[in-house]
Parts: sequence; structure tokens; C-alpha cells
Amino acid sequence: MDYTATQSGFRQRKLQPSMRLRNSPGDGPDGSQLFEDTSRAGPGPQAGYRNQQAGPQTAGFPGQTLLSEPMSNLAMAYGSSLASQGREMVDKNLDRFIPISKLKYYFAVDTVYVGKKLGLLVFPYMHENWEVSYQQDTPVAPRFDVNAPDLYIPTMGFITYILVAGLALGTQSRFSPELLGVQASSALVWLIMEVLVVLLSLYLVTVNTDLTTIDLLAFAGYKYVGMIVGLVAGLLFGKPAYYLSLLWCCAAIFIFMIRTLRLKLLSEAAAEGKLVRGARNQLRMYLTMAIAAAQPIFMYWLTFHLVR
Repeated sequence: MDYTATQSGFRQRKLQPSMRLRNSPGDGPDGSQLFEDTSRAGPGPQAGYRNQQAGPQTAGFPGQTLLSEPMSNLAMAYGSSLASQGREMVDKNLDRFIPISKLKYYFAVDTVYVGKKLGLLVFPYMHENWEVSYQQDTPVAPRFDVNAPDLYIPTMGFITYILVAGLALGTQSRFSPELLGVQASSALVWLIMEVLVVLLSLYLVTVNTDLTTIDLLAFAGYKYVGMIVGLVAGLLFGKPAYYLSLLWCCAAIFIFMIRTLRLKLLSEAAAEGKLVRGARNQLRMYLTMAIAAAQPIFMYWLTFHLVR
């Protein structure tokens, strides 16, 4: 390096021709630049290297897909097995308290059966054969035998009775959701109490019968048909029509219950077509008549306040 002396006594260094400024225009592509300017350059080798490192992480290894498919299939199979086991457990516990398979039998009806059964409930006087048909020691479905008990007519009768009661209350300007709820709950409570009393009576009398709780519920629910007929007649033609139609339906349900239940409660005597004398058979006959006589009482009690 060359140093020149100035007037102030300091020496000044001369720049060599080979050393140039960084941003001087003389730097060409082949210049000896100390630092590379990457502020305006495109993606270099380092960016490509980063993309290569991130690529396998985002795409996933080939072995990972091979392992994930068997694991997912195993999880799905295990979940389906758990669901089937849980469904079987629920069905067993539910069938213990609510016999679903038996309920299907009581709802196996069709339009022809419903029409014949309604006619039998209103006009039971001309019907002769009251025995339930059996096939291989099991009763046939209700749609094949008009004498078989069902739950379709009692269920629809109860719902229709509540609707007609609401209509009757509305025509008298007494309708309210609370009053309709009281009407429905009271009818349901009376029905349950009736079935429980009959079960207790059968237990005390020690009647050996094939009547089940569902059978008693079905027979007790047939009275809603006569109640609906009486209410509709009262709404259309007044109170005298209500009393006349209800009286007819009460007599019809009494005859229906007598002829149906005596085959269930007096099975030994009914098989021979005669009544066997004895204290136990007399108790059974009194019980049958009491159950039949209770139906008109409930029919009047649940409808007389709805017609004015």
C-alpha cells in the first residue's frame, strides 16, 4: 500500500485499483464480489433443500399408509362388535320388562280385522264362536282371528277419546291444555288401576288361566270404543242421544266381556260347554261378571261431564 503525506501531517491511504465498492456498476457477473446480494434473487439451493426436507413430512411415508389401513379396519371391526354386543344386551334387558316380541303379536292387525272387531264390540249379540284359534299351541295373529285380543284398537281408542274430549271441551268454551292433560292422565290412571285390581283378584281367587297382563290391558281398553260413540252422538244430537248410545254400548261391552272372559277364567268348564258346580267356579264366575260390570261404570264416569 502507498501512503501519501498531507499538509496536516497525516498520511492518507490510496485505494488500489483492484478494490472497488460493493455496489459499483463495474461489478459484473465475473467480478470478485465479497458478499452476494440475495435480496432480489429467486429461490436458491437452500430453499430447495428446505422443500425437500418438508416434503416427506407432508406427504407421509409409504409404510405409514400400509400400517394405517389395517389399524382402521381393526378399529371398525372392534367398534361394530361392541355395538352388536350392546344392542343384544339392551334387547335382553328390555325384553325382560317389556316383551317386545309379544307386543308385535298384539299389533299384527289389518283393516279387515279392525272393521270386524269394531262391529263385534258394538254388535256382539249375533256372534257365536268366541274361541281363539291356535296353531301349534300358539294363538294365531289377530288379523287371522277376530276373537284374538289386540292393542291397536285400545291404543287408537284412547288417543281418539282424548281428541274427542278436547273437542267437547272446546264446544263448551272450557278447553285448556291443563284440563285436557288432566283428562288424559285420569283416564290412564283408572285403566292401570283396573288392570292391577283384576290381577290381584285373580291371584286371590287362584285362577289358573292363560290371561296375561297385556290381555287384560287389551280387554280393558275396548271400552273406549263405546265411549267415543257416546261422546260423538252427544256432540251431534245432544244429551238424550248420548245416553241412548252409551246405554247400547255399555250393554254391548258387558256381553262382550262375559263371553270372552268366561272362556279364559272357566277354561275347564268351557271346554265341555257347561258350567261345573263348585265354590271355586262360582268365585270365577262372580269375578268375570264383576270385570264386565266395571266397564259401563268407567264408561259413564269418564264421559258424563263432557256432554252438556
